[in-house]
Amino acid sequence: MEPIDIIKQNIDTLINEEDLLKKLQLGRPLKIKLGVDPTRPDLTFGHMVVFNKLRQFQELGHEAILIIGDFTTLVGDPSGRSSTRPVLTKEEIKQNAETYLDQAFKILDREKTTVRYNSEWFNEMKFEDSLQLARKMTVARMLERDDFSKRYKGNSPISIIEFLYPLLQGYDSIVVDADVELGGTDQLFNLLVGRTLQKDAGKPEQIVITMPLLIGLDGEKKMSKSMDNYIAFNDSPKDMFGKIMSVSDELMWEYYRLLLNENDDEISKLKNEHPMKVKKKLAVQLTGMLNRPEDGQRELEQFEKVFSKNEIPDDMPEFSWSDLATENQNSLRLVDVMAGTKLFPSKKEIRRQIEQGAVKINSERCQNPSEEITKPESEIIIQSGKRRFFRIR
Repeated sequence: MEPIDIIKQNIDTLINEEDLLKKLQLGRPLKIKLGVDPTRPDLTFGHMVVFNKLRQFQELGHEAILIIGDFTTLVGDPSGRSSTRPVLTKEEIKQNAETYLDQAFKILDREKTTVRYNSEWFNEMKFEDSLQLARKMTVARMLERDDFSKRYKGNSPISIIEFLYPLLQGYDSIVVDADVELGGTDQLFNLLVGRTLQKDAGKPEQIVITMPLLIGLDGEKKMSKSMDNYIAFNDSPKDMFGKIMSVSDELMWEYYRLLLNENDDEISKLKNEHPMKVKKKLAVQLTGMLNRPEDGQRELEQFEKVFSKNEIPDDMPEFSWSDLATENQNSLRLVDVMAGTKLFPSKKEIRRQIEQGAVKINSERCQNPSEEITKPESEIIIQSGKRRFFRIR
């Protein structure tokens, strides 16, 4: 494939192709910018779509500039939001940023990536500089953004600081002399602001490339931690494999396309195979890519053992009774037993699973969160949902 064909693979928007072709003929590596705000400690498969495109640019010999928005996170990107983002502390942002890099380099080539923090320049900016930057954009132009427009018409609050966010992101492009900026489709307005600011500063305008938004596990909304429909880079191999296997047959082709960069010809061939077999291939590849290569195959074997042969997995977590109960306790409620394992996010979630019939004790379904569990003479195996097992000895 020609470089331009690789670059255009899977993209949603390219502004503009003619200028990109000219830049590719300059005989130097282009500076490809991607900004991420460390609002949460985990990256999701939704981030992988744009990271894959950045990796393709690296493989074509270009320089990836990963901007960690430790300053812009204080503002909060309003893209796609119906309300103002919660404010994080600087310490929370710092901790999140550290985990972002570890995860990003599971996809990106560390040696070919330049990492910048936008606090480097924004912490040095004076208030007068901020005013000059704010002059570059009108309120009317800001309200052209779909999310701002909807919030304004719906009488939902929009803070002045949110209007500044696209300007801050665009200013990053001036500082790093970006030739190309990548983002999701919900970032298009912000990326175009970067072009405007570069032109106003007398610099060449960056090429804008947007990538499709990955649909989450619910099959409807974009993948998001707030929607609880996500797969995280830091999920355990077991959880990652299981979540991928829960993707619908229709949606898995987009995962092949956007996460594994499979082309239409390869996908057409895969469609001739049984959907379950193809989905297992997808889960093996993605789990192995983000963990150890052998983890994908191991989780496949465990998955088949549980689902195909109706057997109990042999790698489940184990707890002794003393891990969960005090010295004199010979019985505990089921909800307290499960909470004591720390395998679940909250008692509320545990109660919900039990009441919905998702929990079994030694293969017998239990829908009473207050069911008394007595100290076992040998062992008890508790199953929650299709994928999670643990043993109490």
